[in-house]
Amino acid sequence: MTFCTPTPVLRHSTIMNAVSSKSKLNNGYESAVQSQSTKSLSFLNTSSNFFPNLHITTCTPSSSSLFIVTASSSPSSSSSTTVAESQGIKINSIPTKPIEGQKTGTSGLRKKVKVFKQENYLANWIQALFNSLPPEDYRNGVLVLGGDGRYFNREAAQIIIKISAGNGVDKILVGKDAVMSTPAVSAVIRKRKANGGFIMSASHNPGGPEYDWGIKFNYSSGQPAPESITDQIYGNTLSISEIKLADIPDVDLTQLGITKYGNFTVEVVDPVSDYLELLENVFDFPLLRSLLARPDFRITFDAMHAVTGTYAKPIFVDKLGASSDSLSNAVPLEDFGHGHPDPNLTYAKDLVNIMYGDNAPDFGAASDGDGDRNMILGKGFFVTPSDSVAIIAANAQETIPYFQTGPKGLARSMPTSGALDRVAQKLNVPFYEVPTGWKFFGNLMDAGKLSICGEESFGTGSDHIREKDGIWAVLAWLSIIAYRNKEKAVGEKLVSVSDVVTEHWATYGRNVFSRYDYEECEAEGANKLIDHLREIASSSKTGDNYGNYVLQLADDYTYTDPVDGSVVSKQGVRFIFTDGSRIIYRLSGTGSAGATIRIYIEQFEPDVSKHSLDAQVALKPLIDLALSLSKLKEFTGREKPTVIT
Repeated sequence: MTFCTPTPVLRHSTIMNAVSSKSKLNNGYESAVQSQSTKSLSFLNTSSNFFPNLHITTCTPSSSSLFIVTASSSPSSSSSTTVAESQGIKINSIPTKPIEGQKTGTSGLRKKVKVFKQENYLANWIQALFNSLPPEDYRNGVLVLGGDGRYFNREAAQIIIKISAGNGVDKILVGKDAVMSTPAVSAVIRKRKANGGFIMSASHNPGGPEYDWGIKFNYSSGQPAPESITDQIYGNTLSISEIKLADIPDVDLTQLGITKYGNFTVEVVDPVSDYLELLENVFDFPLLRSLLARPDFRITFDAMHAVTGTYAKPIFVDKLGASSDSLSNAVPLEDFGHGHPDPNLTYAKDLVNIMYGDNAPDFGAASDGDGDRNMILGKGFFVTPSDSVAIIAANAQETIPYFQTGPKGLARSMPTSGALDRVAQKLNVPFYEVPTGWKFFGNLMDAGKLSICGEESFGTGSDHIREKDGIWAVLAWLSIIAYRNKEKAVGEKLVSVSDVVTEHWATYGRNVFSRYDYEECEAEGANKLIDHLREIASSSKTGDNYGNYVLQLADDYTYTDPVDGSVVSKQGVRFIFTDGSRIIYRLSGTGSAGATIRIYIEQFEPDVSKHSLDAQVALKPLIDLALSLSKLKEFTGREKPTVIT
């Protein structure tokens, strides 16, 4: 007996385009995309580019919504081979060849969309991942799949689902419309005790047919895969010869519910509910509601047409009572409204103009493409990410129920300013400095050594999950403001964002900090610049004079993990001076084109009378030294940075 009707034989060319015409856009999302003049979603049309010579069957749902795929069809040529049949599922072996350039950076594999659309490009990487994991880490297990809603995610989701089934995964939990923020994926992995999860995102990089796409894998704790695994993935991409693909139809990801193909299950889940439940257990939601209900307090949240638009209304409006007009750019779009979803002073210009304009709200915040970064602003006041994590840590115990017994430990990435170090010292808790990359925090969290951490690149988070978390940071700041003002009567002067920051500086001193980004530099010149700096650092010695600064240490940062003893090197060239000032140089691994050079400049200022100085003014001598030392213009031809933080 069969419940399926065979469709005509499809003769197409690549796994990359394995999306059937049954895939549908959610109507609201589709109209929003069209309203923003997003380019045609031509990949939803399967008039070309499927699998060569495969006989595909489609299934009609029974009354119990159980879908069954017959295994009677077989390939009509040697281009693919049936390698397994199990409970009605046919697994085909698709021949492939290694593809160069699939080494992951600090946050997965990121390239232009057109690269991922090359034949088998994504499929090779996904199969190489399964080849790198111990079978017990995924076979008969559960994986989570989500993404930031950018262009190519829907198509990629179908490829990932089919290869997962082909490799023996028992169940995939997918966010509705293939959408789920990076923090939410981590939360779902942990709550559902999944074996791991895929995150489809290029984070804060632009989206659309001509721009960026990315993929990464998180382990069962919800943290990004360690370098020991990503290195194996890369090694396997260099020797891969086959892709194991389940012969099943595309899954309708627009509707919540369960679909079964033999012994393989796909559950389309609400991307918000598990994450929101976790946040309600972390924060004092009644306290937050009391702040947002005040007639004399206003907020604005800019979702930058990215994934947090899916979360903003359920959390800020429906749960916490903020007005709907407090949300801006809250409709997720596949190209982020032709914007660059990076919450900083350059790319979140809409928010900056509001917060520095007349009649500005009391509090402003933005999040990035996949929802793991944040920017915090007060009226005419920018909170640096380095200060932000330090202030959250200093206030967490009294303002956030999750930390009622105090933090276990604090940590920051190496380039982040030393503001957090001073808080750890005062709280008398362990402190850790790690390389850039959230995976380095995860080991410390799993070992019970770390509670709150952050990066100067607008990433802040805690051990409630194993990723940085943009909305968590926003709620942490609102918790501090709410706690400071809970006894204030309406009309009484409220403690503001700037008040909180300046009070913190008065207590701990100010770590004046700035970052200069030079994006999409020619790789050759960028590498020569770093080599030049490494030579200077290796030949320098304590006591050397650099203008008015005396050298304490110069090196190329190496980190030894205190949990597992693993060592990573070449994490940034550092020049640390006897007065505590620092200059750090790094090549970023988060972009998809060229090389991004980042220069970090920091100086500690204990004098309260100088705390109000603009960072660019206070740091000018150190900035001039950093540019001169690097010979940046000589190596790159760049006159000015792309972004100044």
